[in-house]
Amino acid sequence: MPRRLVKGLTTLLAAVTVPLAVCALLLSVGGPLSNTNVALILMLVVAAVAALGHRWIAALTALSAAVWFVFFFTTPYASLTRINSTDDITTAALLLGVGLAVSQLARRYSRERTIATTLQHSLLPRVLPDTLAVRAACRYVPAEAEVGGDWFDVIPLPGFRTALVVGDVVGHGLCSAVTMGRLRTAVRNFSTLDLPPDELLARLDDVVNQMDAEAGADKDVAATCLYAIYDPVSCSCAMARAGHYPPAIVHPDGRVEILDLPEGPPLGLGGLRFQAASRQLPQDTRLVLYTDGLLENRHRDVEAGLKLLCEALSSAGHDPEETCETVLETVLPARRVDDAALLIARTRAFPRDRIAEWDIPASPAAVSAVRAEVLAKLADWNLGETAFTTELILSELVTNAIRYAAPPVHLRLLRDTSLVVEVSDSSSTSPHLRYATGMDEGGRGIFLVDQFAERWGTRFTPAGKTVWAEQPAPSAPVAPVLASAA
Repeated sequence: MPRRLVKGLTTLLAAVTVPLAVCALLLSVGGPLSNTNVALILMLVVAAVAALGHRWIAALTALSAAVWFVFFFTTPYASLTRINSTDDITTAALLLGVGLAVSQLARRYSRERTIATTLQHSLLPRVLPDTLAVRAACRYVPAEAEVGGDWFDVIPLPGFRTALVVGDVVGHGLCSAVTMGRLRTAVRNFSTLDLPPDELLARLDDVVNQMDAEAGADKDVAATCLYAIYDPVSCSCAMARAGHYPPAIVHPDGRVEILDLPEGPPLGLGGLRFQAASRQLPQDTRLVLYTDGLLENRHRDVEAGLKLLCEALSSAGHDPEETCETVLETVLPARRVDDAALLIARTRAFPRDRIAEWDIPASPAAVSAVRAEVLAKLADWNLGETAFTTELILSELVTNAIRYAAPPVHLRLLRDTSLVVEVSDSSSTSPHLRYATGMDEGGRGIFLVDQFAERWGTRFTPAGKTVWAEQPAPSAPVAPVLASAA
């Protein structure tokens, strides 16, 4: 029998039998209680059922309580048609009316909770992208009473990198769900700027402060967040957190570790610094991000929850979906006073035979030699049709780095479903798109890159910057990569 049908029949039976049991108990007490006392006690029972938020169950309980009251306390063990007192009829009607009024309040509460839950689910990602960097799985479990502001996200980044995000808005209800949606949108927008994790959290902190100012003195906006960027080429993961729990790592051999990640302040305090840290994550490492609703419980402390989480992760399989199910069954509290979000990503390594790199001397004469080597590599990769555009793009990017930036200059090609050209240097000056006039002698290089590349941009690194350009590579086979990373 389906679980939902069993639950419905059980609840229906309880709505009928609970008032019956209460009436039978009060009937055994006898003299000390008047009919008014009995009616008040039954009203409390109906109100308790209505507080659970099930409006039709509350209405059925009110009707059942009125019927059992009339049966037991107006004409004991006699027919319901022989009612001797008008006061008894009035009391029963009052009991039914109060029960229905309470059930109407429960209906309004249930409707508001349904709206908040629907909004919460609509603002969360429905399908996670299966990127070349990670294979991810997620779970979101709402609280029993009210929805909260937990969220998660998986964002593909240039250079085949992937950003992993988990956050939590303090509070519950519709307002928290709306705030969560605004923060998730802000994180996605900031991710397009290709910011390091600590800088992205700093900008997100400014957004929370602005939202707090808009809300006024009556409402304080506070949130926590963990932002991580995994690079499958270097197998490194840069992470930063703002008042959030540190991530867990499940090594390929099954060993579980809670990362000692520097803890930043929660979002919304303003003016405080966030600190990023980097960690090497070899292929088949599982990175586990979660919110406090998964660990916190009235009957256990956080340390006990973390220990239980580590035990569940060590016994789970390698598949992220299987790991999510194991963690929820083992760690999630039986009575959920807060919502919980769980994101598990299994890392992949970019194949070395699809990477080509060159160190370029700081001389314009070196560009022609690099072009010849790149064209030979494209032919080896069966990407001859991209030779013209790739040659033009790398010529402009390398020439700009040699003329306007600082050595050392490094060129890297990444090939998969797209071909990525990356030119790195030690300067922090970013190129920008210009629209040169007919009399200008320069200013057309980045414009040509913008026209020929599918997309391009700049990301800053501790050693300088990397200017990248991406174009389609339809001849690149992808099956071997996915097969090796599965």
